[in-house]
Formats: sequence, structure tokens, C-alpha cells
Amino acid sequence: MKIIGWLLGIIVLLVGVVYTMLFTSLGNGVMKPLIETEIQKQIHLPSRLERFSMGMSGLDILLELTPKNTIALKGTYSLFTQTFDVDYDVSLRELSSLKSLTKKELNDSFYTDGNVKGDMKFVKVIGKSDVAKSNTTYKVELHDFNPTSIIAKVSNLDLASLLHILGEKKYADAAVNLNVNFKNITPHKLDGDILLLTKEGRINRAVMKKDFNIALPRTLFSMNLDAKLQGDDVDYKYLLKSNLAKISSSGKVKPEPLHVAIKYGLDVAQLAVLKPITGADIRGNLRLSGTVNGSKEKMTVDGRSDIADSKTTFTAVLKDFQPKSVQANIKDLKLQKLLYMIKQPHYADALFDLDVAISNADVKNLQGTVKSRIKNGLLDSKYLSKAYEFKTLMPRSTFHATTTTTLHKNNIDTKADIFSTLADLYVKKAHFDMKDASLKSDYKVKVHNLNNLFFATQRHLKGNFIGTGEIKKAKDLDLTLHSDIAGGKVDAKLHNDDFHADINKLRTLEILDMLIYPKIFKSDIDAELNYNLVAQKGNLKGFLSNGTFTRNQVLDLTKQYAHIDLYKQLFKGDVSANINKENILASLDLKSNTSSITTKDTYLNSKTKRIKSVIDINANGNPLVVKLSGNVEKPKVQVDASKILKKEATKAVTKELKKHLGKDVGNLLKGLF
Repeated sequence: MKIIGWLLGIIVLLVGVVYTMLFTSLGNGVMKPLIETEIQKQIHLPSRLERFSMGMSGLDILLELTPKNTIALKGTYSLFTQTFDVDYDVSLRELSSLKSLTKKELNDSFYTDGNVKGDMKFVKVIGKSDVAKSNTTYKVELHDFNPTSIIAKVSNLDLASLLHILGEKKYADAAVNLNVNFKNITPHKLDGDILLLTKEGRINRAVMKKDFNIALPRTLFSMNLDAKLQGDDVDYKYLLKSNLAKISSSGKVKPEPLHVAIKYGLDVAQLAVLKPITGADIRGNLRLSGTVNGSKEKMTVDGRSDIADSKTTFTAVLKDFQPKSVQANIKDLKLQKLLYMIKQPHYADALFDLDVAISNADVKNLQGTVKSRIKNGLLDSKYLSKAYEFKTLMPRSTFHATTTTTLHKNNIDTKADIFSTLADLYVKKAHFDMKDASLKSDYKVKVHNLNNLFFATQRHLKGNFIGTGEIKKAKDLDLTLHSDIAGGKVDAKLHNDDFHADINKLRTLEILDMLIYPKIFKSDIDAELNYNLVAQKGNLKGFLSNGTFTRNQVLDLTKQYAHIDLYKQLFKGDVSANINKENILASLDLKSNTSSITTKDTYLNSKTKRIKSVIDINANGNPLVVKLSGNVEKPKVQVDASKILKKEATKAVTKELKKHLGKDVGNLLKGLF
């Protein structure tokens, strides 16, 4: 019996101690600093309990988080029935001082008060708040402390104030009304609806300009969301209207497992307003509508648009939200409008068609075809001439083109035909490897009238040009060119900036005619040309054969003074030139059976067509010096015939003196002359 007495005594003592510690002013005084310390550790604030009173059936607590942020609890409870009825009052007058608790920079203040009533099985919370200048009421029911029902009404919430509270800039202002009526929010047993209305919305133009450099007109908006939740299904309608854009969406969504059947619409008067969302620096208007149907395993997105005045349709199939296949068709897209939208200069006007059929959109296993067509193209000659600083205006130039591209894993193969009044370009197969970003392509280029390129070459040319070759671009750029031109052949190679050409049996008359130079010499030329495109420097070394001269002033003078007809003779010899941009220094050494024509460092400017040359002619032992200067087409000609005249004079005097003085006069005249 003593033992039982001792045990009962100990139990009574323990109960007395617990009661004293928890439910008396003495015990509250002991527990208060301990609870304060634990709260400070948890929320990292210098918090303190202004009031802490807990009795057997009531409590009165005032927690000061910071001097201007308090939480008050006052009410009754029963330990035996485990029921409670507590009023609460949350007064956060300085949200900015609670960053360690909220983990985010907040501003302004927040107030809410209400009542919590119930037991361990069922709890009901009823309260009100003035968050963001609103009139908010709410009612929440919990079973086993899990929310099962929520009813809330938010009236005239100020959007700008809410943004400021959340530490965001005041991008917009609006009055927001929200009604939430969930009779049941238990998963798979949803029963309720949400109604969100935003009115009197206004975009803050000054902030948009400062933060995103977007100049918007006065922009007003309103928003409406009406959603009904039943079981696992969400049936909703959404509409955002403004003078810049209209966004609509409606349909059914089943969150788990995900299944959607919705319609969407987008009508944007000014795409620039979406830059903060899309990050795309584009402008202009856009209309887009379509449907989304399916599940996570297979979802189909289709749509239609009039982007850049086109007729555009597309269908994409997604698997796990990743594109699996894509079909798209664009008809009569206006190139000039597209350039405007993506903020590119007005290079040209044209209509653009596109057909896309990608059966496998996986980047590593691409399969499909892309066909395009450009028609009614017209280059903007004025803009291009100004942008590329052409000294003369580009002629009016029309163009059209077709391309067919095949996608196979990492390989993209394209066939292209481009036609214009300036030139035509044909590509049978351009192969691009996405793994190493390398390109290999054949090409054929046709220039119908070389003189049409005067705006770029700054020299008049005659005739046409056809060239074929191959281009490779990986680490280095390599290009080959073959052309049958001027009766001969040109085979050339470009390695990065270094150009090399082998010239075989070109006819000089045809070259001179193409360059619109005087056609004074007819021959075949074999040569090598080396030229650096960046430095614009190079050299030419060649050999002329089977050369005959056409009628020209220099050889007419030679015939006059030397009494020999060089037009009837065949010449051959070396030709060379050093090129420094438009300045050319050329040398020539021609010989026939009896005569020679040489010049060293003849100066020629390919742009101005100015020439300065000294030509030494030895016509069957008769020396003649000819100087050319001025325009190459009509140069000024100066002839130094003193050596020929001296020779002729010596012959004439010798002949006459022989008649009168005898045969020895020749030796005498040698001494005189």
C-alpha cells in the first residue's frame, strides 16, 4: 500500500507541476522565455511575447514578430473534449521587415482577423482582410486539418497595390474581383467554381518604356475567368480584352491524368507588348486561333493565322510535351510585312509559300521535307544601294525562287533554283550537317547581262557569264569555279580569302570586248592569277600566243615611220601584272620573227580607266617609242621617232655623197653621226 501511495503521490505531483507550468501565471512566466527563444530560432526575427496567458480553458497571446508586426490569439478551448474557439488578429504593418520569414522582399502592410472553431476532426475558419485595399472575406473548412471546402470573396482588390506588396513594379493597375466557391476540394471529388473579374485595367506606359523600351499607346484592359470544377474535370472560359490584344480560351481540362480539349484565340494589335513574356523583339499585329486536344502521351495542337497577310495553317503532335511531328502550310505571306515584323530593313517585296511535312520532329532523328516558293519578288533598289553604299543606283530587279529541303537526322539537303533579272542561281544539292555545322554544295550561276552589275563592279561590262563549281564551309571556306568563257577556260579556287585562277586559251579580243576596252590585239592567253580578297592585292603571270594586232594608231605610226606592216606578223610573249586594288602595273614582252613590242610598269586604273604607258617597238630593226596617257579608250599618243629619222637621214645623205665623193664617205659619216 505504501508503494501505491508513493506512486499516486508522484503522479499527483507531476500533474501539479504540469498544471502549474502550463496553466498558471507562474508557469506561463517560466515558459514564456523558452517559447520566445524557440520562435526566434524558427523565424529568425527578434520576436517576443507581449502577452502569454494560458489557463485550463482559455488563452490570450500577443506575439510581436517585430515592433510593427503582431499576431494576437484569444479564445477558449477544452482539453477533455478537444474543442476550441479562438479569435485571431494578424496585423503586419511593415511587411518589409519580415524578409527572413517570407524569403521575398515585400512592401506595405497586411491585415486579417477572424475566428477558428472546431475540434481535432473538423475545423472552421472564418475571417476577413483588406489585402491590397480590398474587401475580402473567406471561409475554410478542414477535416483532419486538410482543407475540404473554401469560400472566398475578394472585392475591388487594387492590382497596383498587390504588385507593390509583392515587390513588383506597377506594370498595370486594375480593380480585381474574385469569387471562390468550393464545396469540396478533395482530390478527384472536386465540386466548385471560380469567377475572376478584372475591370478598369490600365497598363503603366512609363514603366513599360523604362523597363522594356516599349512605347505603348494608352492601353486599357479587362479580364474574365469562369471555371467550374467537377470531379476530375475543369470546365472553363477565359477572356482578356484590351485595345492591344484579345486572348480567349475555353474547354475542358482533366489535371490527372492530364487530358485537354480546349479552343484558343489570340488577336494582337501590337506584338511588341508581348516582349516581356516572349522575349521576342517583334512588332506588328497577329491573329491566331486553334485547338489543343489529347493527353501528355499524345497531344495535338492545330491552328490558323494570317501572319504577314498570309493564309497559314499548322498541326503539331506532341509526346510528353515535346514535338513529335509537324505539318504546316503558308500561302501568300508578304515578305515586306514579315521583314517589318522582325525589325529588318525593307530588302524586297515578294509573296512567300511554304509547305512543311516533318514526320519526326526529334532534333536527333529529324525526318521530313520543307518546300518553299518565292514569287513576284522585287528588290528595294533604293534601300540596297544606300545600305551597301553603291555609287550608282541598283537597277530595278525582280526575282522568284523555289527550294526543296529534305531532313534526315543530322543531315539537311536542299535543292534551290533562284531566278532574277541580275543573275540565276541553281543548286542541285546543298548538304548541311548539323553535327559539325558544315556545308557542302554545288552551284551554277548565270549572269545574263554583265552590264547590269555596274552598280556593284563600277565598270561597264559586255556579254554574259556562266560559272559552275562547289562550295565547302567547315573550319575553312573553299570554293571552286569553272567557266567556259572568251573561247577558253577558267578554273579557279578560293581558300578563305586567297583566290587562285588558271586561265587556258582565252581569246584576248573577247576579253577586251567584255571589258569594253579597245580591241587592238588578238591572241590566246594562258595565265595564272593569285589575288587576296581582303587585301585586294595580287599578281598575274601569263603567256600570249598567235597574236596579231587589229588596226590601231600606234602600229599605223609604226608603219608610217618604220615602213613595215606589223599587222601581218604573229607575236608571242610574256605578260604580267601586279594588282593593288584598282591600280594595275602591267608589263608586256612580245616578239615576232622580225620585231618586238615591250612595255614595263604600264599604269592602269580599272575604275577611272586612266593609262600611262611607254611602249618600245622594234620594227625589223627600226626603233620607235610610243607614249600613251589619258583615258584608255581614247589615249593621247606621243611618238618618238628620232632613232628611225636619224637612220633614214644617214641612209639618204650617204647615198647622195657616194655619188659625188666615192665609196669611203660611209666611214666619214659614221664619225659624224
